[in-house]
Amino acid sequence: MEILERFRSKAIKSIKTIVLPEGEDERIIMAASKIMSDNLAKIILVGREGIIKSKAINLNAELNDALIIDPNNFDKKEVYAEKLYELRKHKGISINDAKKMLCNNIYLATMMVKLGEADGMVAGVLNTTSEVLKPALQIIKTAPNNDIVSSFFIMLVPDCEYGDNGLFFFADCGLNIEPTSEQLAAIAVQTAETALQLCDMVPKVALLSFSTKGSTEDESLFKIREALAIVKKIAPTLAIDGELQLDASIDPKVALRKAPNSDIAGKANVLIFPDLEAGNIGYKLVEKLAKAKAIGPICQGLAKPVNDVSRGCSADDVVSAIIVTAVQAQNNDL
Repeated sequence: MEILERFRSKAIKSIKTIVLPEGEDERIIMAASKIMSDNLAKIILVGREGIIKSKAINLNAELNDALIIDPNNFDKKEVYAEKLYELRKHKGISINDAKKMLCNNIYLATMMVKLGEADGMVAGVLNTTSEVLKPALQIIKTAPNNDIVSSFFIMLVPDCEYGDNGLFFFADCGLNIEPTSEQLAAIAVQTAETALQLCDMVPKVALLSFSTKGSTEDESLFKIREALAIVKKIAPTLAIDGELQLDASIDPKVALRKAPNSDIAGKANVLIFPDLEAGNIGYKLVEKLAKAKAIGPICQGLAKPVNDVSRGCSADDVVSAIIVTAVQAQNNDL
């Protein structure tokens, strides 16, 4: 699809180093081989070198250009432990605690990103979202002017007249269970900025609901309305409206009937869901029923990019995540 080719073109322009802490998984090995064969990123694989190389041979995967870090023979482990201890001693951890934490490949890889030996990390084929992101939140932490880490999906819907010819950003579909109005506002602003940075989109943001502009009254709508008011204050030039039902947000004909005075209704390409339940169900419905390509979940708000893929993902899904992570790392240089 066109947007994936645009990401590939961006990735090639400034090659970044991505660390993959689940290096012994076959999907990771295949993805690493594909990325390096197309010169889209430099790759660090964390895992037992003998197992990785043996699996690569069986898979006919070329890993000659990959740096393999065997945690059992990592000569910088003491240095990393000291650095981790300094970062976390205010939480009461000891130097021995830090050493034990680094026995976990996720923590080891996260420290590589923190110390600049990798530009970003992709994990999740073997670990849960919590196991991937907890170290990132503890070690890498949020970017300046960000109080929340959220996630989004890039949705590519075939033969679709809505959004940007079928291109949408959905948020938050992976992290924040029940965001407050302040958090919802932050997610909306983050996702709009990400859409502009990653895809050169002009973001048109809809705060989704079961109500359109007061068509229903319920206490749950106060959060959405307050979020809109907050965004208007912190990002006054952002094109955003709410509350909007899904059909009113993307379909111009419905928008004329339900929200004729809205500048966003019928034109939205960034869809902000009121909670994780709605967001997670929403993206999976579109993915399955519309046969859409869902790229993500992709994290935003961290000081350096760390992304979590699904444990049910394919090698191609990992490839997409690595490419997006590399492009995010380029944006960190700006």
